[in-house]
Amino acid sequence: MSVSDQVWAAVQRFLGREALLLDNKDWDGWLALYLPEAEYWLPAWDDQGGLTDDPQTEISLIYYPNRGGLEDRVYRIRTGRSSATSPPMRTCHMFTLLDVEQRDVDLSVSTSWVVHSFRDEETLTYFGRAEYILATEGDELRIARKKTIVLNDISRSLLDIYNV
Repeated sequence: MSVSDQVWAAVQRFLGREALLLDNKDWDGWLALYLPEAEYWLPAWDDQGGLTDDPQTEISLIYYPNRGGLEDRVYRIRTGRSSATSPPMRTCHMFTLLDVEQRDVDLSVSTSWVVHSFRDEETLTYFGRAEYILATEGDELRIARKKTIVLNDISRSLLDIYNV
């Protein structure tokens, strides 16, 4: 079911906020966008050029079954226990909202995105699509599920939550 212009604009603002929080490394603000039970998944590409279907039985680029995994990742970034984040990257997240559909009480959202990252005199660019399930809590949107498809998943650097 299509959504009103107000809902479309609210989703646009919400996803823009997610991008800004990542670029500003506002980890607490970013984590607050996710429900405690939110799934965060970056499937991998298989040998036949298709995406893996099941994070429980197939390889993923990143998979966290709930926000606890994201919280652990942020902890390692903050404490310097992540070699992938030293020194920290500067990022610029850009996205295009492609579709918003009402599904019972949740919203199904599709985007395309590009993230430019810079560190050690090198610029990395990742791009792809993302599929969100957004839940409404009162007047606020929250992420219940995020599936990010990285179209250029081969890189000279480790992929992390802030690169996508």
